[in-house]
Amino acid sequence: MDIITNVTMKGENYVLEITTHSAEATKDVGFKLGRLLKPGDIVCLEGNLGVGKTIFVQGIALGLDVEDYVTSPTFNIIHEYNGRIPMYHMDVYRLNSVGEMEDLGYDEYFYGKGVVVIEWAEKIQQIIPEERLWIKGETIGESTRRFVFKPSGERYKTLIEELKIR
Repeated sequence: MDIITNVTMKGENYVLEITTHSAEATKDVGFKLGRLLKPGDIVCLEGNLGVGKTIFVQGIALGLDVEDYVTSPTFNIIHEYNGRIPMYHMDVYRLNSVGEMEDLGYDEYFYGKGVVVIEWAEKIQQIIPEERLWIKGETIGESTRRFVFKPSGERYKTLIEELKIR
């Protein structure tokens, strides 16, 4: 099996762990998540360079029926994609301060009608709405990755429950 799922509950903390053994499997997990996302959802991605954040986002985009090829918006900060739901893909790696997000009008994205996906979300955590899905990626081996899903809010708990059974 290429994807391994493990769900743990520690008190109120509900965590879903998914281990993938290839880039294609990572993209497939993103696709399955993308199929479940709704307008207003916020997905935060954290992890080192090379963990597969952009590949994961490419899968989300496919799940949202985005036809354009998704690349990391490292130099533009935000790419907008049209699909069955608009997707706003942010890569905040190059930001020096949270104030730079204010210059970009982030509120329009966070409280808009699309899905927001943020790479390097830990850099702007203090301005991201409290209800969100946080996903931390870890490199386990050459092609093995672990993604830990931590929901904040009932919507996101339901979302990872649905993802778990797919």
